[in-house]
Amino acid sequence: MTRPESTALADEPSISPQTGRPLTKRGEATRRKLLEAAEVVFAEAGYHEASIVKITERAGIGLGTFYLYFDSKQAIFEDLVTDLNRRVRHAMAEEMAGATNRLAAERAGFAGFFRFTAEHPALYRVVREAEFVSPETLRLHYTRIVEGYESGLRAAQAAGEVDDALDPAVSAWALMGMGELIGMRFLLWERDATGEPPAQMPTEIFDAMMQFIDNALAARPERNG
Repeated sequence: MTRPESTALADEPSISPQTGRPLTKRGEATRRKLLEAAEVVFAEAGYHEASIVKITERAGIGLGTFYLYFDSKQAIFEDLVTDLNRRVRHAMAEEMAGATNRLAAERAGFAGFFRFTAEHPALYRVVREAEFVSPETLRLHYTRIVEGYESGLRAAQAAGEVDDALDPAVSAWALMGMGELIGMRFLLWERDATGEPPAQMPTEIFDAMMQFIDNALAARPERNG
C-alpha cells in the first residue's frame, strides 16, 4: 500500500468531554486503557451486546471515570474506529519508510497492514459494525487511507513507476479492498489444528498477492514511453 500522507498520522490531543480541555499524561493513559478494553469487548461481543460496564470492568477502571473520557458507548466506539485507523496507517508508514520505488512501497505497506491486522483482528469486526453504528466514521476510516494512497499512485505515475493508463482513485480503492478481503480470508478466518489463527500472513499467499499487484501496476513502456 502507498504511504499515507504524513499529516494524517499526526496525533491530535484528546479532549475531556467534561472539561473541554486536553487530557494530562495520566488522563491519556487511562483513556488508552479504555480504548484497549473496548477493542476486545466490541470484537468479542459486538456493538449491541457490548456495554460500558463490560468495558470498564475489563479496563479495571471505575464506571464513573468512564464519563471523564467518553460521553457514551457510541462515543468510545467511534473513537476506537478512529484510533485503529490511525494505528494501522502508522504501521503501514513505518514499514514503507525505506522503500525506494512504488512496487517496493506496495510490498512494505501491505506487510505492515497484515502485521497489524494479525495482531488486531478486532479491526475487521469493529470497522464492519461501523457501517450500521456510525456510517460517517466508517467512511472516514476508508477515505483517510485512500486519500494518501491515491496521491502516492499519482506521484508514482509521474515518476514512471506505475502504468499511467490506470485511474489512481479506482486503483487505490481496488487495492485497499484486495488487502482487506485477503486479510479476512487468510488471517481472520484461517485456523490451525489447535483452532488458533495464524500469527502472520502465509508467505505464499503474500507473494501471490504481490505478484498480482506488481503485474497490475507496473509501468508499460509501450504506453508510458
